[in-house]
Amino acid sequence: MKSGTILRLETPHREPMNVRGFVFGDERAARTCAIVGSMRGNEVQQAFICARLVSRLCVMERKGALRKGQSVLVIPCVNPHSMNILKRFWPADANDVNRMFPGDEQGDTTARVAAGILRVARTYAFGIQLCSFNQPGDFLPHVRITHQGPISDESLGLALDFGLPYVMHRKPTPFDKTTLNYVWQACGTHAFSLYSRATDRLDEGSALEVEDAVLRFLVTHKVLGGGATDSLGVGVESRLFEERELVDVRTREAAGYLVTRVQAGDRVAEGQELAQVCDAFDAHVLEVLRAPVGGRVFFMRRDPLVMQHMVVFRIVA
Repeated sequence: MKSGTILRLETPHREPMNVRGFVFGDERAARTCAIVGSMRGNEVQQAFICARLVSRLCVMERKGALRKGQSVLVIPCVNPHSMNILKRFWPADANDVNRMFPGDEQGDTTARVAAGILRVARTYAFGIQLCSFNQPGDFLPHVRITHQGPISDESLGLALDFGLPYVMHRKPTPFDKTTLNYVWQACGTHAFSLYSRATDRLDEGSALEVEDAVLRFLVTHKVLGGGATDSLGVGVESRLFEERELVDVRTREAAGYLVTRVQAGDRVAEGQELAQVCDAFDAHVLEVLRAPVGGRVFFMRRDPLVMQHMVVFRIVA
């Protein structure tokens, strides 16, 4: 393993920002897979998963499990300045690094960060991004692909190699076209977004699930071998579905405290109580949220307070 600085940015009032990367295998060989962790300062779980992947890959490399002629890059944290203060977006101007791709070497700070990451990451055949949703909450771990073109259709088949329960694909909006996943594909990289259960807290169980999924993918594509599977959990047959198939459960006219009765990943029956919305002053129940269909809770909002017409749950039937 070799570690080094992927990107260095001078800052006017603080020490320089260094984005570190870890290369496994021969960096002069085929650039097989790049794994990118947190881009936002509250993506603690995503950085944690990458750090554990670095540790596990170090052990595998020492044992000779990394096949010759392959290389893997891991970038645990793209935005250490925001991570230091647990601020989701860039501290100076609240820009989202994952909405700045392909970036600009001469642009604003976040545009230069995006350009610097893409300059390296685009040279790899596969790209795995550990990311979070734009709404705070917990997910059922899954793989997500945003359609960019024919390469996305190929990636849908490859996504099954992670062995996670679900692979979700979606049509892009203009909002998506400046994300790493979309731009990666435009550069010819098979790009996958992996979602863990948590974002701003550590969840070791789902961290291990996502780590094993990444390593299973590398085994399937002959990056790892020689006993690498000994420490991996068994994958499952993935279900492929479109995002529009998810059933949203929203608040209606009520706003207040959110008291949940289920967790992400739970199986629910049609009509089952999912949560209560309670009055902010005397805690009486204003509204009961129930499952409109049977299935599994794919997403659950974690905010203690909710507003009217807010998506609280998403169910995959």
